Amino acid sequence: MRFGILGLLLFSALFAMGQKDRQPAKIAQLMQQHGYIDIQKMDPSIFVSLMYAHTDNFTGTDLYGDLHEAYLHPLAANALLKAQKRLKKLRPDLSLKVMDAARPMSIQQKMWDKLKRTPYKNYVSNPAHGGGLHNYGLAVDITLCNSKGEMLDMGTQVDYFGAAAHIDHEVQLVRQKRISSHALANRLLLRQVMGYAGFKPLRTEWWHFNLRTRAQAKKYFKVIP
Repeated sequence: MRFGILGLLLFSALFAMGQKDRQPAKIAQLMQQHGYIDIQKMDPSIFVSLMYAHTDNFTGTDLYGDLHEAYLHPLAANALLKAQKRLKKLRPDLSLKVMDAARPMSIQQKMWDKLKRTPYKNYVSNPAHGGGLHNYGLAVDITLCNSKGEMLDMGTQVDYFGAAAHIDHEVQLVRQKRISSHALANRLLLRQVMGYAGFKPLRTEWWHFNLRTRAQAKKYFKVIP
């Protein structure tokens, strides 16, 4: 070979240095330092597509950079696994798909800054008031998908701001043809399996589920900075 053994050794050393320099996403490192768990490492059958890891979200910006994993507090992570197992028992052809999970308060601040002077500010927790359950790793934004990871009909997209995403008048929404009866059935299935695992739904967002109350989070858990 042209470079001989010395060239190969030099190439191997440079390659090793490059591998060593590669670090996980900064946010991922932060999550790991706080003891949060990568959901897909616990159950690879759960799909993950973080909506704030690209620009197709209400902020129009990529907030997560090179983070593409969904992290949760261990209690929430284990509860989510329970929900996935329940779903697989009821519908083996379907899966849960995580759209957002644990979220640092620094990211929460960016979201708040985008909406604080708009009519939609009530859809984002104010960091000055302690943030929300995402900031403790105790909330998850989630949907149902097929075996290919394609989202089922849920009536609206995730992060839709409006009455069609509310869960308290869904029968009326069907009557008004704002969502389909099939979408309602999918929402009910999602709430069934998440409730089975101990999660509580949010009235204004069919995709949002909390494992604890905000008061419990503030008293017993630590926020992600």
